Amino acid sequence: MSSGGGGGAFGAGMAGAPFDPVQFIKKPQVILRIASLLFAIIVFGCILGEGWHNNNCQMHNDPNACGYGTGIGIIAFLLCLGFLVLDAAFESISSVQYRKYVVLMDMAVSGLWTFLWFVGFCYMADAWRRSDVNDHSYYAPSGYGKDNIRAAIAFSFFSVLSWGGITFFAVRRYREGFDDAFTQRGGYEDQTQSSPYSSFPGSETGDPYQQPPFSGQKETPDFQQPTY
Repeated sequence: MSSGGGGGAFGAGMAGAPFDPVQFIKKPQVILRIASLLFAIIVFGCILGEGWHNNNCQMHNDPNACGYGTGIGIIAFLLCLGFLVLDAAFESISSVQYRKYVVLMDMAVSGLWTFLWFVGFCYMADAWRRSDVNDHSYYAPSGYGKDNIRAAIAFSFFSVLSWGGITFFAVRRYREGFDDAFTQRGGYEDQTQSSPYSSFPGSETGDPYQQPPFSGQKETPDFQQPTY
């Protein structure tokens, strides 16, 4: 694949096209990234807000459950911000090769975070299921933080769906770019490839038996019979 400039590669418009914020917001991957960003804020915000009581995690007193949800939430928030910037600048990238790297990175990160959110949802849901709300040795009284924990678990599940959607659109964008590059390359070869049996000049008349150049000249001079 050529590393030179190209338009319309990997699901984007012509390189150097003016930025249109309205069309940018309407893109499915942008909508999903904004949703994922908000979900991440809710998850780590709820856990940091009321997920802890007296330095104890309210999910079965498992600090790893609270720490995991907080960690992947904060990192997911930063990743969404970074990829939103890349999405906004994507059409200004003139190199097809660099566009390909961005899409591949999007595929890898989105797929990984879909998996991590799924693990987080299962982990936190199981820890909360095993929690005894009547045990006040480490739980706050009167159900303190119960709604926050449930919200964190619910939005971690929503994050699985949103990041899965981002992964889907990243894969589709990569396949579109690959198909476009393959088509362009094949068309270029069809137009430029010449026949291995190219004819000599003058063959465009369509006569496959046309005499070669200088065929009208006699190879030996005329023989003159000597006179006696």
